[in-house]
Amino acid sequence: MTSRNGTTTRNVRVEVEEVGDGRVAIAVLTIDDPAKLNAMGRTFWAEMREALATLEADGRTRAVIITGAGEKAFSAGGDIASFAELTDVTAKRAFQQDCMRTFAAVEETPLPVIAAVNGYAMGGGCELALACDVVVAADNAKFGMPESAVGLVPGFGVLRAPSVIGRHWTKLMMFSGERVDAETAQRIGLAQKVVPAAELMDTAREIAVRIAGMAPLALATGKNLVNRGVDRGEFDHSTAALTTLHATADAAEGIAAFVGKRAPKFEGR
Repeated sequence: MTSRNGTTTRNVRVEVEEVGDGRVAIAVLTIDDPAKLNAMGRTFWAEMREALATLEADGRTRAVIITGAGEKAFSAGGDIASFAELTDVTAKRAFQQDCMRTFAAVEETPLPVIAAVNGYAMGGGCELALACDVVVAADNAKFGMPESAVGLVPGFGVLRAPSVIGRHWTKLMMFSGERVDAETAQRIGLAQKVVPAAELMDTAREIAVRIAGMAPLALATGKNLVNRGVDRGEFDHSTAALTTLHATADAAEGIAAFVGKRAPKFEGR
């Protein structure tokens, strides 16, 4: 494989690698803020959608790998400190819709998407992995949906995790914030392959290259058919529920406690 070109936005680094005779390519999208464990900042969501749209339009990219910069994290999830900037319900609703649009873009793109999970995949990071078509996990990977600790729920996770790992595992992870290691993730269906961390990207690339050799229309059709059973109306329901939660005193307290590095005092309102 040879590198064709690459771009970098504030949060997402794009690298396109030609395959074989150069007629087709695979792309690697790297969440690029390792100092914050690749937390998803306010601009991340649109940047990820734009990167995918560009790859869809280029006519040559056949598969996409999403990973995180550095060795510690795929993504620690949403940048909770930035949540405090969302001061009214309208802003909170717009933010939740922005997140949902991005998860949907990953899920609905005709390009097969592989999550190469290195280290922590927490909150939105775990949900992003759920939106991907295949998950390859490093042996140091940890998955979690701890949003309840800040008074929220994993809006996309509650829609997708039950069909992937079952209702009870979803509830355990959501209720308790329990972190699931790579071996357990593979056992319950959250990851399809587990490899040594040093082999993660090579393994993901091998899968992507195999996919790149398949008929793209067949892959897009197959992906769409597999996903067709999903009720898109549930996105609106989840967004509305999350917006309501985001406006509660408990959510404000959870976010403030996280930013202030103290234990939250929830009051159920």
